[in-house]
Amino acid sequence: MSGKFSEVLESVFKLEENEGPNKIISLEEAVRQHIKPGMEVYIGTSYYHPNALINEIIRQYWGTHPKFTLIAPGVTGVDINLVQSGLVDKAITSYAGDAYPTPRPNLAITRAYREKRLQIEEWSLLSVTQRLMAGALGIGFMPTNSVIGSSMAEENKETFKVVDDPFENTKKRGLLKALEPDICILHGWAADRCGNTIVLPPYGPLGSLGWGALASKNGVVVTVEKIVSTDFIRKHSPFVLLPGHCVKSVSLVPFGAHPDGMANIGIKEFEAYEKDYDFFSDFRKATQKAETHNAWIKEWILDCKTHEDYLHKLGYEKVLFLKGKADEDSWQYELESLEDEISTSEECNPIEIMAVIASREIKDKVIENDYETILAGIGVANLAAWMAYYQLREEGHYVSLMAEVGFFGYAPRAADPFIFNFANLPTCRMLTDVVDVLGVFTGGENNRCLGSLGAGQIDKYGNMNSTKMSEQVYLTGSGGANDVTSSASEVVVTAEQSRNRFVEKVPYTTCCGDKVKMLVSTMGVFEKLGDDCEFTLTQYFRNPALTHTETIDKIRENCGWDLKVFASITEVSPPTLKELEMLRMFDPRR
Repeated sequence: MSGKFSEVLESVFKLEENEGPNKIISLEEAVRQHIKPGMEVYIGTSYYHPNALINEIIRQYWGTHPKFTLIAPGVTGVDINLVQSGLVDKAITSYAGDAYPTPRPNLAITRAYREKRLQIEEWSLLSVTQRLMAGALGIGFMPTNSVIGSSMAEENKETFKVVDDPFENTKKRGLLKALEPDICILHGWAADRCGNTIVLPPYGPLGSLGWGALASKNGVVVTVEKIVSTDFIRKHSPFVLLPGHCVKSVSLVPFGAHPDGMANIGIKEFEAYEKDYDFFSDFRKATQKAETHNAWIKEWILDCKTHEDYLHKLGYEKVLFLKGKADEDSWQYELESLEDEISTSEECNPIEIMAVIASREIKDKVIENDYETILAGIGVANLAAWMAYYQLREEGHYVSLMAEVGFFGYAPRAADPFIFNFANLPTCRMLTDVVDVLGVFTGGENNRCLGSLGAGQIDKYGNMNSTKMSEQVYLTGSGGANDVTSSASEVVVTAEQSRNRFVEKVPYTTCCGDKVKMLVSTMGVFEKLGDDCEFTLTQYFRNPALTHTETIDKIRENCGWDLKVFASITEVSPPTLKELEMLRMFDPRR
């Protein structure tokens, strides 16, 4: 540009390609400088897990007792190595256990809990996020509809209060004390040298990531797949999660989320990679015993002196495989490769029967009550919701499926039953966070949501326990289940039936049963009829080898409360081959 102001325009208003202080340091130096003993460390998780950072913390602190407190939506996957390594005294979380292939207790967690090496402060997924939200906003506390009436409310009296709503004094509200971690560790897609950090997909599924990072008093330690220019950041500003002033340091760590993956919806320059399911399965097996778990840590963390050593051990072929598997159409090829393994037999096991019958009931409830959304939990409850979604669509009824970390309006793909699998991401009509999904779309004033959940234990009133059997026996925690039962219009629960699962009174109330209107077990369907707050058996699955009376007696034997049987009880129609084939396409390895 020419003219009398051209020199000023060039010198004053020209944007710099790289702007701000240079915060780029090595992974080793980032941990050495910023992660100190006694810290409350927020593990910034959504779809991207800072696993390379976690490994480096273990390398540097191995053999010591730094007394870390972990704050995270869930302590799962390789987070558990921090517990096994003796580096963590306490976890503030909504879930501690295995998530893949199904939600279940992890023995390293249960051992540490039983031996009192680990204290777990229990919250629901939304409530722990709301505590971080209050911390980020600097407002001291946050109101919530979750947690009220649960055992979590009793245990957390110092940080949770129930008060009268000052504007509607007929209602009760929970008040959550703000949570402000000392430091956040986070893995993102890219950052410039100043720390402006890109996380994809845009704004989600972010889980609790943004709030936890912004609430951290001493900022965020960031690792990324790529270092980019500030000019690149400006051109992709809708994808920026963190501004540079919140970031303490930036480290270039390609494949830094492994064995978790990195999904890419939005920026073509980024090359995605899938979760390493085989790695997770081997890891879970190793955690069964302390000796094998310690051997695994030695092999994959301590003997790999750097992240580069770790990648070398992982192997070039595995890296390429995971990158290829992240392609949005890869599920079709995987299903095709498993085609011969998918049973086409009408013979089915009790779990399959339960899933099919639950899907029918979910479908009928959506139609009858005009529900707009379905929030499904992990496991069989998820598969039942997936089946119902397609059955409803076939009949011209459209409902939006949701998953707690930020999926909204997705169409589940076949070949992988894991609810958060990458193939489902491109089908979402919206990607957001925990607050939107669990706080707004599940329980907001203008929403009608049906919950589909599993349960570790359940009593005759629908109260559920997925947290602990005693002070010696830990299960997994609430996750988003308490939030769903607190806010959804109605909840359908699926659970394998036995006397130790169907109990007179749950020893710990993870979720209150008021909204739980139906229970589908591996033996029958239980409903709350009229104004009755207790379950009645209304339908049963008959074993051909048993009479009607013998079947009811068998159900009664496997029920821990005095069974009520509906006078007009009916026998459930067995699953059709079409239903079984759909179920097995979602879960080909059964």
